[in-house]
Amino acid sequence: MSEQVRLIITEDGSHTVYHEGHKETYHNPHGAFKESIHVFMLYGLDAWLMRNPRKQPIRIFEVGFGTGLNAWLTLVWAEQNQIPVLYHTIEPHPLSEEIYSQLNYGDQDDGIFHYKTYLQRLHKANWNEGTVMSEYFNMKKENITLADVKLYPTDIIFFDAFSPAKQPELWTKEMLGKVSNELNQGGALTTYCATGELKRKLIELGLTVETLPGPPGKKEMTRAWKP
Repeated sequence: MSEQVRLIITEDGSHTVYHEGHKETYHNPHGAFKESIHVFMLYGLDAWLMRNPRKQPIRIFEVGFGTGLNAWLTLVWAEQNQIPVLYHTIEPHPLSEEIYSQLNYGDQDDGIFHYKTYLQRLHKANWNEGTVMSEYFNMKKENITLADVKLYPTDIIFFDAFSPAKQPELWTKEMLGKVSNELNQGGALTTYCATGELKRKLIELGLTVETLPGPPGKKEMTRAWKP
């Protein structure tokens, strides 16, 4: 895997990974850190909590563990808010230690710098089994594809796969239906993608779709709620 990927610095100073095969970065080149905060923390976790202030623990399923940025930010969020999170994530092609050991997440914000060591712990945690990462964050990461994974009822879906142009098999109505079927009532799916085709599929699956302002460098993003 290491020969197919290389680290690059995005415009906010945070790392992302460039995949040579897909000719695409794991994150928005305008800012990996800012993108994850915007799409998955603010419009994902924070928005869901406003609608569901008393439901705990929060169950999250992520499509694409990748650099671990979303999982790490969620751990920080859970610890800072003292709200328990059960995090389930999949990644068929894990990064090598050579790559993930160099990631600079935590350097962008002094307020969360002391959580930086957790990023390496997330990557080094055993695959395909549950791990207690901190007082408020339990994680299960699986080395498996979306087609093969067994899903559990969930409150929030972070859909962070490569773009539909690069991995169309992950954005089919069948795959979107597989994950949305497991959303609890009042649950949300959030993604950086904002194509009309994606929104139509989500609507056909019975979700309430919102087009929201995108992170830096992107005009729009998508969030969908399960009625």
